[in-house]
Amino acid sequence: QVQLVESGGGLVQAGGSLRLSCAASGRTFSSYAMGWFRQAPGKEREFVAGASWIGGYTSYADSVKGRFTISRDNPKNTGYLQMNSLNPEDTAVYYCAASDYSVSARASLYFYWGQGTQVTVSS
Repeated sequence: QVQLVESGGGLVQAGGSLRLSCAASGRTFSSYAMGWFRQAPGKEREFVAGASWIGGYTSYADSVKGRFTISRDNPKNTGYLQMNSLNPEDTAVYYCAASDYSVSARASLYFYWGQGTQVTVSS
């Protein structure tokens, strides 16, 4: 198993940037695909970005392409989500997740989840 802890959320003005971190412990983080999801009030959890455990494959939701960048530092057991040009529609709780499978937008394929970190973008 792997345990995940997100950090780096906060309040930012529209147009600003934040960098989320996902610290992993337990089983080797590098053996998992990593995903970032978000959930806004009253909405379903949605896929934001994913990164393969090896090979550098990444995937993004259309709504964040060109603004967000997912990365991972396997020796440090840490994943990141760099978020630029934030807008109020990006306000949500952001979750880091790990999967035994390849990168997917399906939340059900991710077995391990962090507790989430709040991102609030003011207009």
